[in-house]
Amino acid sequence: MTHGRPPRTGAARGFAVVALALALVAATSARAHGPEIGAPGEPAAVDRTVEIVMRDTRYEPARLTVTAGETVRFEVVNRGELVHEFNIAAPAMHAEHQAEMQALMRDGHLTATGLDAHGEHDHPNSLLLAPGAGGELIWTFPDHADVELEFACNVPGHYEAGMVGAVHLRGS
Repeated sequence: MTHGRPPRTGAARGFAVVALALALVAATSARAHGPEIGAPGEPAAVDRTVEIVMRDTRYEPARLTVTAGETVRFEVVNRGELVHEFNIAAPAMHAEHQAEMQALMRDGHLTATGLDAHGEHDHPNSLLLAPGAGGELIWTFPDHADVELEFACNVPGHYEAGMVGAVHLRGS
């Protein structure tokens, strides 16, 4: 029984397999050519802990120096009066994420003080914290120092107001 759809032929199955293979190659290629920012780290691999304080227009510290391949536990607290984000990425990735954050705000899911239950903000390189809240992010930086990284708040208007810090990635 086909339930209104013609049975698949060997050629149709072959086409589907080729299409899937091409899609996987394209996805892998896009990742390989995009900025490599690192990956979520394992707690057992943490090399050191860095405390980050978010204020309404800045981070403390304002700049980070990490070694290529280092795994860092970031203990982040929001001491501001507004919701803030700690997001590790390349500048172009921040620009893309700012559009996502703008959409959350436009749709009413993100407010000046938090994210409602219907808003989606689940990124392994990011923490979104309400005023007074804290969180932890464990991140393993790339094994090479030839990538530009920064940490930033992508809540609409915050990056533009200067809530961004440089990550200096030194060779191992």
